[in-house]
Amino acid sequence: MRTSQPVKIVSTVVMGAIGVLFLLPFLWMLSASMKPELDVFTYPIQWIPKTWHAVENYKMVWAGDFPFAHYYWNSIKVTVLTTAISIMVSSMAAYGFSKVRFKGREAWFLLVLVTFMVPSQAILVPQFLLYRWLGLFDNHAGLILLNCFSVIGTFLLRQFFLGIHNDYIESARIDGAGHFRIFTGIAVPLVRPAIATYAILRFIWTWNDYQNPLIFLRSESLFTLQLGIRKFADVNGEFYSLIMAAAVSAIVPLLLIFIIGQKNVIEGISMGGVKG
Repeated sequence: MRTSQPVKIVSTVVMGAIGVLFLLPFLWMLSASMKPELDVFTYPIQWIPKTWHAVENYKMVWAGDFPFAHYYWNSIKVTVLTTAISIMVSSMAAYGFSKVRFKGREAWFLLVLVTFMVPSQAILVPQFLLYRWLGLFDNHAGLILLNCFSVIGTFLLRQFFLGIHNDYIESARIDGAGHFRIFTGIAVPLVRPAIATYAILRFIWTWNDYQNPLIFLRSESLFTLQLGIRKFADVNGEFYSLIMAAAVSAIVPLLLIFIIGQKNVIEGISMGGVKG
């Protein structure tokens, strides 16, 4: 049954209004980051500042006494390395569980899925003790390793690898290609949108991670941005304009990574809705 034009118009307007409603907190935060402190909580809300104080606020955040830029760099390093290694590990595991025949493959995959049912909070103490014993506590290498092995990433990518017709694999094997050549030359290009989708999700999850840095980092020089903002808020708790400027700065990489990769996300969703 075809949807009538008035219904489409009403639906579009309603969805647009809901979208604007969800954007309001971010718009307020952006506006507050550009105001003098006295104008932040004026009522009614001044969405467009009467007095612009953006340069002073952002300069205070980035070039002040607080090492905000250092925490920012720590987050970039941890997030980029974690995302890159996690993509490699998850895609290789997904290919193995979908296209490599070995004894007990389904049982092993089920065992991997079972580990996803264990809450991360339940294994924090064993992880903490193990990392201290291995010498991975209070360093970025340990923090990166924590998120490199993703069950949900393996599961997500496996579903897309299963959509690749086995004829492609068999044809490559007849031509003498091994699994590594098939994986890098055939399988990965075919599921590129799915890998890009997972990369964006992994980047966002790692960038926003607060629990693991809080537990596994002690040296302030190693703090990621999430811990840095918490400390910044403690130091500048009465200056909400500065806190909003720091929060806006923290969101910028997430907006950029989504804007750059949104085309691949849409392609990945489209691939997931079509059975091959």
